[in-house]
Amino acid sequence: MLAGNHVTVRYGDLRAVDDVSFRLEAGQWLMLAGPNGAGKSTLIEAIAGGVPCTGLIEWEGQDIRRLKPAQLARRIGVLSQRNTVGYAYTVEEIVGLGRYAYRAGFLSGGSGEGREQVERALAMTGLTELRRASMLTLSGGETQRVFLAQVFAQDPRVLILDEPANHLDLKYQQHLFSLIQTWLKEPGRAVLSVVHDLSLARRYGTHAMLMNHGKCISRGEIGDVMTPDHLNQVYEMDVYAWMQEMLAQWN
Repeated sequence: MLAGNHVTVRYGDLRAVDDVSFRLEAGQWLMLAGPNGAGKSTLIEAIAGGVPCTGLIEWEGQDIRRLKPAQLARRIGVLSQRNTVGYAYTVEEIVGLGRYAYRAGFLSGGSGEGREQVERALAMTGLTELRRASMLTLSGGETQRVFLAQVFAQDPRVLILDEPANHLDLKYQQHLFSLIQTWLKEPGRAVLSVVHDLSLARRYGTHAMLMNHGKCISRGEIGDVMTPDHLNQVYEMDVYAWMQEMLAQWN
């Protein structure tokens, strides 16, 4: 579905992403992990077209730079770390913006199918009763759910997440990842996400890519990537020992 070949992002002399290649196939949840400054979020931005890059990023064999923004939005949905709204839009209005890429023109109304997608997204994220609520009255967890519903209404085939549960309480972290896991069960879908929490990566990911200093250190199935040797190399510490020490406090 989505593939990167020798992707490089430069900021002057700094290579924030350095010759990184990856593949994402239907049914996979690819976790991008690594320490701060590893290049994970920059790679996400390059895929989404937010920063220029060299190399090639392809959608089913086609250079994504050849796709119009609306065409790309029908294939790839992006959920960032933080989403804010400065005006008193309702929940339903924000979710409905996910259908913008399907409209024939700026003033065209939404289709019946579009309205069904919005209804489905509201129901899936548990927001139906809050549809008329002002975005200015919502908690952080509710706000993130609204923007997840917006991406669901967009109905992409690939969902790209940049630390989607960052700054959220544990309850909302679990809820958010469970919603995404349910969404992924539909045929022809895939997820690519940046995570700092390695436990979440192991719990939900099918595949992983470890990055450090802009480079890919290891990629493949989650169990083959999240090994003591690979993790110790990237984080410069005994990750397994630390995780076990933290878990022991609950036993």
